[in-house]
Amino acid sequence: MHPRLGALVLGWWVLLAGHIAAHAQPAPAADPPDDLDVSLLFGLVQPIVLSGANVQVDVHTRRFSFDYSHGMSLDMSGALLVGDAKDQQLAYHLPYSTGFGIGYRFTRWLDVRVEPKVHSWQVYLARDPQDAGHRIASYETYTLGLGVYHRWFPFGGRRDWTRGITVLSSVRWWPTIATSLDGDELTYANRSTGRMETIGAANIGIADTPFLLNVSLGYTLRGL
Repeated sequence: MHPRLGALVLGWWVLLAGHIAAHAQPAPAADPPDDLDVSLLFGLVQPIVLSGANVQVDVHTRRFSFDYSHGMSLDMSGALLVGDAKDQQLAYHLPYSTGFGIGYRFTRWLDVRVEPKVHSWQVYLARDPQDAGHRIASYETYTLGLGVYHRWFPFGGRRDWTRGITVLSSVRWWPTIATSLDGDELTYANRSTGRMETIGAANIGIADTPFLLNVSLGYTLRGL
């Protein structure tokens, strides 16, 4: 596993374990769920591991959740690639990965969302500069999956501005349902291997799977 990704995964589990432990202790009665709150969140995987960025807006009602997220300028190469992409010495650049989610709140802290997304891929040889003249191909993948989201307000018991600071942890399963590639695969002349190569459309998740983990930090306006 990429060392920065490993550190982030460890941090995600530490945050989640800390929150579970905190809620296992006796505590004052929690505030009732807000009728409406709005969060602005920034993902950590995208800048730390993928050299890009991600911004997300969440809206929660008493029972439902809605979000729009937009990742931009994401890079996958080297230790982040496995299988054929690694063997063929490729690199991927994603100008955007975007979409929305609609979910149901099971508790104040936990909700599950259905998430349609579209991801734009540009394929390069790892040794080449990433410009139009060296681009092997561009294509889109379309995913439809589920996300489990856990919100934590580290200072939620306070009555000042810090109560809105938000940590959002997520586990997502985004299987590809369609691509813009003919036959969902790409055949091209690879100058690194000296052969005609074929590779399937990439998956958006960890190690070319549909599974993703993320931790986002942001701020929530509560009780609107």
